[in-house]
Amino acid sequence: MESPFRIPFNRASFVGREWDYLEAVRASGDMAGNGEMTKRAESLVRTFLDASTVLLTTSCTSALELAALGLDLAPGDEVIVPSFTFVSTASAFSAHGATPVFADIRPDTLNIDEDRLEPLVTERTKAIVVTHYAGVSCEMDAIKTIAAHRGIPVIEDNAHGLYGRYRGAPLGAMGDFGALSFHATKNFSSGQGGALVITDDEAAERARIARENGTNRPAFDRGEVRRYTWVSQGINALPSELLAAVIVAQLEQREVVQARRRELWQRYNAELASWAAQHGAQTPTIPAWCESSFHLFHLVLSDESSRSRFMSHLASRGILAVSHYVPLHDSPMGQEFGGRSGDCPVSEDCAQRVVRLPLYYELSDAEHDDVLEAVISFNEFS
Repeated sequence: MESPFRIPFNRASFVGREWDYLEAVRASGDMAGNGEMTKRAESLVRTFLDASTVLLTTSCTSALELAALGLDLAPGDEVIVPSFTFVSTASAFSAHGATPVFADIRPDTLNIDEDRLEPLVTERTKAIVVTHYAGVSCEMDAIKTIAAHRGIPVIEDNAHGLYGRYRGAPLGAMGDFGALSFHATKNFSSGQGGALVITDDEAAERARIARENGTNRPAFDRGEVRRYTWVSQGINALPSELLAAVIVAQLEQREVVQARRRELWQRYNAELASWAAQHGAQTPTIPAWCESSFHLFHLVLSDESSRSRFMSHLASRGILAVSHYVPLHDSPMGQEFGGRSGDCPVSEDCAQRVVRLPLYYELSDAEHDDVLEAVISFNEFS
């Protein structure tokens, strides 16, 4: 079915040697995973993050599930998560026995509010999970200090933030675990895919086993055992060599891709600042000590009605702009875990007002001009 939008919200694209690498995998006859392409993809991420271990996964969700399995969760355990995030940030842990405890966000960065975090910590808290919204870091120093005082691990849901930084440190490698996404909407995409970053060697070996359905296949591959068998809980999270090949080609072009996304993002920010001020809208906030990954450009409009009219205005011009998360604490499943309307008021407010503009590598200058013109032509006062 043909889309009614001439400018979509997102368009994934091949940016380098994807076809060459896919053909190389086909010719090798080995597509199952954990081969040359998997190792190359892991090495590219590991080198940038200066991380000891990176494990490629089938999705960011599966990476978070591996982190959950590493926590050895039991019924009654709690994991603190932001309410304003994708469902996987919570469901990856609730699926393995934990109760999510929903934290509110800051109104500026839309990241978890570090000042509201400590009262949520109890003796049952097994982890604090943070999401770097739009590729702008949470306040990791404050969050890690709170966690360290209680001996609680910190897990970064860094689906948005690969190649972003906080005080010079790369996002995804500051916590005990970091989860990355290569979904079709991300800066670098294999359609589906992810990775888990791990800072502790023992935790890394447990994650390798969990990624292989809970078998000691990693030891078998190293020649340490004659046969492999089921030794712990696990999931099937190892991607095929085909997905890994696409990720390798994408990451090899990271400087080119990031430069284009930065250019588009910065032009949005510069040219919409005056319009936003006139219309009571909020443009993205990037603290001086943070470097964005330029994953998305969002506006927070004055109210829900304004957002609806704004999105309809762009749609009438063939441009797809989209909202974002429904707060997890206020969702049907979130309410089963004790969430209630009013628990996270900033999340509830922002969820009604956030809108995201088209931003992708192949967005042309002419298309970008059209989006900017369409936004600026929307006049709340006419």
